[in-house]
Amino acid sequence: MAIEPGLNLEFIRRSEKPFALGVELAAKMGYKYVEPLVHTGRELMSEAGYYHSVSMEEDPHFIKDILDRHGVKASALSAHCPLMRPEVSVMYLQRAIQFAAVLGAPVVNTDESYRPTWITDDEVWLLMRYTLKTVLRVAERYGIAIGIEPHQEISKTTDGLLKIAGLVDHPLLRINYDTGNAYLAGADIYEALDRIGSKLVHMHAKDISFEHAEAERGKVTGTPVGCACGDGVIDWARVIAILRKHNFNGVLSVECGTPEQAERSLRHLNSVLAAQTAAAG
Repeated sequence: MAIEPGLNLEFIRRSEKPFALGVELAAKMGYKYVEPLVHTGRELMSEAGYYHSVSMEEDPHFIKDILDRHGVKASALSAHCPLMRPEVSVMYLQRAIQFAAVLGAPVVNTDESYRPTWITDDEVWLLMRYTLKTVLRVAERYGIAIGIEPHQEISKTTDGLLKIAGLVDHPLLRINYDTGNAYLAGADIYEALDRIGSKLVHMHAKDISFEHAEAERGKVTGTPVGCACGDGVIDWARVIAILRKHNFNGVLSVECGTPEQAERSLRHLNSVLAAQTAAAG
């Protein structure tokens, strides 16, 4: 696999449409990869077809059938959970890994999530290490990577993100870098990508509008979706050049808010990728 654009199903969240329609729309736009969001249990909005998340109580083969019907693959599963609460995260991530294996998704993305009020500073690292060590036993069996995303109190900095992704010395513990979250948190995303290097396994291609950046940079640790890639503050040519320098082969999973933004993002990323390929000769 070369560097290719993909689409996180968040693009239809505000449209109140179901997973299957999101996959269909992504395929019609020309995307070859999508990133499903999964949850445990049952909840009204997705059951009624108003939300794109998929319950892991469904047989994953039925979800794979939807992907196959439209000729797309899963670049990753979005499976965010509180790593500091192993009683929640261990079973959740283990189930997500098994689900991902059926779908053919090579990565399960997560983040530290919120820090429970009753957890002390010393316990933070012990609990996350325990969760990750336990989950990686299952990840190893299925050959599925765990991608840690910058999104909260610790991972908002590159130092913190790398520390979480280094809590267990395992080749399957990697990083899913979210350019938009990191930029809003105040990180130099280009320097960060250079530091992350070969630990990058998947990327959330999230651009941030100039207005959004001015209003919230340095005040938040992330945002659900961004604007269309190419419309905001992120220099995608520079990002992709850094990825190529580190021999990244994987998916840039676009996180935007509307189908129209998803279409524009694909055109922009494809044009940048084509230009760099042509320049490389």
